[in-house]
Amino acid sequence: MTRNRSLPTTLMTTAAAAVTALALAACGPQGDAATGATGSAPHTGPVQGPKSATPPTVDTAALVAGVTHKDATKLGRSRLAPGVLPPTDRWYSGLAFGDAPQPVFAEPLSFALTGSGFTLGLPQPVPTEKTIAGPHVPAVTVAVAGAASSRIAAADPVGVTVDLLDGSGTVLGTVGLAEGTPYVTFTAKRGVDVTSTAQGGTFAAGAGGSGAGAAGAGGPDATAGAAAADGATASATVAGRTWGLVAPGSGSHAGSTHLDAGATAGWYALPDGAKPPAAKALAAAARHPVTGVDVSYGVDRDVARTTLGYRTDGPGAYVLMPHHRTGDQPKRTGCALGTYPSIYGDLELCAGRTLTAFAPTLAATGAFDLDGVPASRVAAIRAALVKDVAATKPFPTDTYFGGKALYRAATLVTLGEQLGLTQQVAKLRTTTEQALDRWTEPKGCTQRPVECVVYDAGAHSALGLEASFGSDQLNDHHFHDGYLLSAAGLLADGHADLAKRWAPVMNLLAQDVAAAQPSEQLPQLRMVDPYAGHSWASGTAPFADGNNQESSSEAVNAWNGLGLWAAASGQAALGTEASWLASNEALAARTYWTDTALPDGFGHQVVSLNWGGKRDYATWFSPDPNAILAIQLIPMGPVQRYLAGDPARIRAQVHEATPGGTSVQFGGYLLGYAALAGKADAAKAWTQALSLPDSAVDDGSSHAATLAFVAAAQAHPAS
Repeated sequence: MTRNRSLPTTLMTTAAAAVTALALAACGPQGDAATGATGSAPHTGPVQGPKSATPPTVDTAALVAGVTHKDATKLGRSRLAPGVLPPTDRWYSGLAFGDAPQPVFAEPLSFALTGSGFTLGLPQPVPTEKTIAGPHVPAVTVAVAGAASSRIAAADPVGVTVDLLDGSGTVLGTVGLAEGTPYVTFTAKRGVDVTSTAQGGTFAAGAGGSGAGAAGAGGPDATAGAAAADGATASATVAGRTWGLVAPGSGSHAGSTHLDAGATAGWYALPDGAKPPAAKALAAAARHPVTGVDVSYGVDRDVARTTLGYRTDGPGAYVLMPHHRTGDQPKRTGCALGTYPSIYGDLELCAGRTLTAFAPTLAATGAFDLDGVPASRVAAIRAALVKDVAATKPFPTDTYFGGKALYRAATLVTLGEQLGLTQQVAKLRTTTEQALDRWTEPKGCTQRPVECVVYDAGAHSALGLEASFGSDQLNDHHFHDGYLLSAAGLLADGHADLAKRWAPVMNLLAQDVAAAQPSEQLPQLRMVDPYAGHSWASGTAPFADGNNQESSSEAVNAWNGLGLWAAASGQAALGTEASWLASNEALAARTYWTDTALPDGFGHQVVSLNWGGKRDYATWFSPDPNAILAIQLIPMGPVQRYLAGDPARIRAQVHEATPGGTSVQFGGYLLGYAALAGKADAAKAWTQALSLPDSAVDDGSSHAATLAFVAAAQAHPAS
């Protein structure tokens, strides 16, 4: 079973596809076209890493027109400018939905809208036994004279622009913020007065400020503080942190600034251990709004590249998260200017407006590598598979449990065919194909209320009926659709007729969660955060801690399923995109969920629920340690070998999760994970898996799949 993650929540891609890349521009309804914003091109020359390629060609309008239209979602109140598609599943979704805006976490700054403007903070992580908390604590309050409400004016996967409106609904100006930028701007649409207040202090023209922000770990230093204000119109010190304000003109008296139409003010925090260029770089960058963030990527056999281009007329500044600095990375200039604290680890300040990062390539795979597995073990897998096929229950009809059941069945079918048991799995193949026929009947929802897909024009989303775990609130779509895409990709491999038959709806589901380019019907990369490297699971993020994601492994499974479907349906460009998504999600999963650096005071081996503003040892559905680890392993298919790593770490995590042994819920997943620690561990796991009770095998897996994973891990240990 699973839980409420978001409520209070290859077949190998072809070499030709793998060496391509995709250039994406955040344009269309939720990009510059919506605001008329302009910005100089962030990057026009060649990037390091794999070269660029043409994006997938998708007729989104035709896909949407082909299915039943129905008001099937429950997003509630929204605050959006005309033409802006609902920005669900974003780090900033809490600004757009609900009765009142929620705080959001842009790394390194936190941000919250108020009735008259906004507040800024720099979260300070505080660990406890089960939580690493970094909530929004206002350090700077900005009031815009006459402001009474707000709305989202432009949105892309990384950046967002917010209109501040007066009582009549007229735009006073726009707030620009984006993940990775250590500054926030306000650009006036007409003449307006802006007042900046520091918590426990004031902004003073030419004041230096002092403290940790200027002096770093060494403590307050007045001289360093004076340097911190270099280039700022005014500055203030809050809890030892220097904050700068830049605005047109020669000064800003006590934080009061008048902005003429078109003028911009910016606010920033100085990092710890600030190098001399840091203050000047931040002051120069904060004078220019970020009007959007362009995303490009490329994939070759070794590297998946992500490039973020911050659209601004200024020089720009950004911070690197830990996963941007993990393993082999491109050469960078303008970095090491200081660090900011965060719940995810220190963030490194860089000058510039183009962030490029690498992740190890993870290609889509749907088959267990059983070469070299002893014949006796293959025989045991075959015997277990026959029993599993016979024990298959009728498929549930909701999007989550139904999808998992189809994935389990498709895995049994393809594993059986791989093992020469084609006749034994033939009936299950037919049954599973018929179920997918129902799910992919374009107008199926005109005939039945379940096992079908609709398009909701108000939410600009496709979704399966019946909903589960808040999928009608746009929660968890990648988890649900990932199982359906995986099942279709597995069964359609080598069966062109099935791929053609299922393509209209499966392609729509693929676009719903991962459209490479925005359209009038669907947003760009709905679930994906290209800066954070992973997905978000809550549709509207109605939480003071920001958005969240629990099951990092189901997110990887989603993009692996996208890759399996792309390969089976002959969509090379989609396969490249899927590999990029899976590669980054897997790197983030290790960096922030399973193989993560944890502070003193946090009492556990793994983080199972990551938010914008905190990290938890918890799940939405169970306090049991076996569930807390297993939710990072599900469904333990062939692709989950990305979880391998330090054997001591894996052993410690499994030991924490199974104090009474592995004959517990999700025990099969835990044995598969244990097998990744080494050959001896896999041999022990094999013995335990042979006598695993049915209650320890999740409904997304089977005894045969568990044995196949363990056997493959022992035959091909991770290097």
